[in-house]
Amino acid sequence: MAAEGCARSSWTLLLLLLLLLLLCSLTSASAGGPAAEKRTLLEARRHLKGINKPAVKSIKSPDGDIIDCVRVSHQPAFDHPLLRNHTIQVRPFFHPEGLYDGNKVASKSNGFTHQKNYSRPISQLWHQSGRCPENTIPIRRTKKEDILRARSMERFGRKKHRTIPFPLSSDPNLINDSGHQHAIAYVEGKKFYGAKATMNVWNPNIHHSNEFSLSQLWILAGSFGEDLNSIEAGWQVNPDLYGDHKTRLFTYWTSDAYQATGCYNLLCSGFIQVSNEIAIGASIYPLSGYGAPQYDINVLVWKDPVGGNWWLQFGNHYVVGYWPSFLFSYLADSASMVEWGGEVVNSEPDGMHTSTQMGSGHFPNEGFGKASYFKHIEVVDGSNKLIAPGGFSTFTEQSSCYDVQYSNTEEWGNYFYYGGPGRNPNCP
Repeated sequence: MAAEGCARSSWTLLLLLLLLLLLCSLTSASAGGPAAEKRTLLEARRHLKGINKPAVKSIKSPDGDIIDCVRVSHQPAFDHPLLRNHTIQVRPFFHPEGLYDGNKVASKSNGFTHQKNYSRPISQLWHQSGRCPENTIPIRRTKKEDILRARSMERFGRKKHRTIPFPLSSDPNLINDSGHQHAIAYVEGKKFYGAKATMNVWNPNIHHSNEFSLSQLWILAGSFGEDLNSIEAGWQVNPDLYGDHKTRLFTYWTSDAYQATGCYNLLCSGFIQVSNEIAIGASIYPLSGYGAPQYDINVLVWKDPVGGNWWLQFGNHYVVGYWPSFLFSYLADSASMVEWGGEVVNSEPDGMHTSTQMGSGHFPNEGFGKASYFKHIEVVDGSNKLIAPGGFSTFTEQSSCYDVQYSNTEEWGNYFYYGGPGRNPNCP
């Protein structure tokens, strides 16, 4: 009997200990939860303070964005330690030769008889509500929700490693494991000092909030390993970054294959903006429609032969700003590859290919007014001249999901249609 009582007491003591541990755990969780949430909010506010600079004027865009007009000298670029005493270059010393030739202007025909080729004026939606004064630049205000939505505050505004299209990769696993798919045209094997193209602008459907769809040009140098240098510009739909499904102008840069350097738009130091008319990251309006009017944008990135910086021009008149050459290693000299085209994230929801669209969401063979395109594709050579590139190649990981078709005409020069719907009967 004594042994039985001792055993019963031991079990009772054990149960009491377990209950005590459970109570402590619950108390700790309830006390630590709000404390952890408070720390997260404080960290988000600190991060926002570094991104959102004091504004001279703020403009409420019809799409819900707030555009802050920030003094040029107060923009995020100058948080970079090597830019603290930088003298702002107001304009490039030289534009590429041939930029304003008559034959570079949008043409009247694209060589297809079934559809007229006409392009319409395009701008940014916030222009309807006002403009920024001189000596300021427009910056889309980042919200607390944008920061909190990020998987990591330290990685907010940055791409994942190895998202670049690598058309010459001999390792197919490297391509498939990245979760990114592309439909591009590219040139390589020479020294390039810039690139230009006209691309029509769409609003592709995004299947999951952690996916995006974009169309851009890439200026590349270095290997496709840890030392890749890249400058990128175009348009994108990125719910994870912006919290909506709007089509937005964007830029990106990196000097170490997206590891620690670079970011989207003005979300970190580096890119120096000089234009008070274009807000990088703001929505583009109006957009192309299927079987409807087509709206396109011109994007030019080139290396100023005197200053050495890489400049961005949007449209025919907006010189937006520049990436100082010292941000880069290989691109401090020149690019070794240029790519144009589309990219999507395929997160394979439910184990199937995503239905996130690229471009218009339609395949290239549908042609003008239905498929997305790049036209008037050119590169800048060592003499600072815009020329038609030779040796074009195309690349896509799965042509049954997203495809690309390249051609050349007198009216459009080098051009290609690209894109697709993603998941379909041939792309399960």
